[in-house]
Amino acid sequence: MEKRNIRILIADDHSVFRTGLKQLLSQQKNIDVVGEAGNGLELVRRTAELSPDIIITDIGMPVMDGITATRELTRRKQAGRVIVMSAHGREEPILQMLEAGALGYVLKSADQEEISEAIATVFQYKPYFCREITEKLTEIVSRNYQSTTKLAIHFSEREKSIIRLICRECTSKEIAHTMNLSKRTVEGHRTRIMDKIGAKSIAGIITYAVEKGMN
Repeated sequence: MEKRNIRILIADDHSVFRTGLKQLLSQQKNIDVVGEAGNGLELVRRTAELSPDIIITDIGMPVMDGITATRELTRRKQAGRVIVMSAHGREEPILQMLEAGALGYVLKSADQEEISEAIATVFQYKPYFCREITEKLTEIVSRNYQSTTKLAIHFSEREKSIIRLICRECTSKEIAHTMNLSKRTVEGHRTRIMDKIGAKSIAGIITYAVEKGMN
């Protein structure tokens, strides 16, 4: 059975950028750009209509920003893995987008190879951060590891192992194989971890682990 192409929706309030990115992605044989959106509200609507595999979105957009739109998509449990493509790597928007449910984050200065790598990685439900964002997250860890305002949350040793494997971009199937557990057991632990920390997605677990130095 022939594999179908990865279906992508692009959201950005600058039409010139959308056009350029669409042309860049259209050069790849395994990608179809199925739609565009000029703001967050349109992104939510177009996602419901098109059910894309990957959503590439900016943060700062009119009507509804990318953070709010991503939260809404996560709440609705709609298809689409979100990759942020922003001109900036500021700390607060990074964490807000990850907590909202985004799985990837690259800067608009990224070249075609890195964008392709981000798409291929996130398509497998694995997180992808460009080098600049990884460095920023490392800074957050080093600064916040010793000082936190949140109450300590107790994790079992098995839960800690699962968190570490999630941070290494392992799927539930891979974690199950590594730990000699069933996939359903791993998914049950993952759900309990998310409940404990108030996360809505795998990206939320990664964000928490990074902030706490658990990765």
